[in-house]
Amino acid sequence: MVYQGVIFDFNGTLFWDTKLHNKAWDVFLERYDIKLDDQSKFRKIHGKNNKDILFGIFGEGFSDDKLARLALEKETLYQQLCLQTHMAMAPGAEAFLDFLKQRGIPFTIATASGKENLDFYFEHLPLTDWFDYDKVVYNDGTIKGKPDPEIYHKAMTAIGVDAGDVLVFEDANMGLLAAKNAGAGGIVVVNSNDDDYTDWRDYQIITNFEDVDRSLFPQ
Repeated sequence: MVYQGVIFDFNGTLFWDTKLHNKAWDVFLERYDIKLDDQSKFRKIHGKNNKDILFGIFGEGFSDDKLARLALEKETLYQQLCLQTHMAMAPGAEAFLDFLKQRGIPFTIATASGKENLDFYFEHLPLTDWFDYDKVVYNDGTIKGKPDPEIYHKAMTAIGVDAGDVLVFEDANMGLLAAKNAGAGGIVVVNSNDDDYTDWRDYQIITNFEDVDRSLFPQ
């Protein structure tokens, strides 16, 4: 199989920040006297957008204004933690992105992150070297959360490549399901947090983008 386009999830895929998100959620939830074990975090948080996460934790009995305030509170904590670290792209990601760019293969990002984080990433990571901001698909408040395939369908449209010709890189179970539901021609699992991928053992699982077979793309 030769793929004509590539779509990347971002958090935990191109930027290995799962532990930072978990820490931010821990601090945030402690403020509201809520405790989640690791299994509950994996089920309620990983790969989902803030609306679905917060409704899953608090229930749906609050306004859009309160939802926005809570989401901003958590993401402010997260961004502060990011700035205390050396922010860098995933292992091997920059060389792989250079390869795709040199080959003229269209690619973009499909992320559950909101605009506040997308802007933050474009400010603090060298994303403009590879990505067109206007083609990135993110949580703008209208897209259904993963595992719904909508975000990947929109990303496929953004790069002008049919689903069956697209290779998706994902780390979270909800995102992997979204890519599968979108009919992606191929899926690569990015193991950035040593999660359990038993259900995805038939797919390639990588810990470095150098491991991606370059022959999967047009010469």
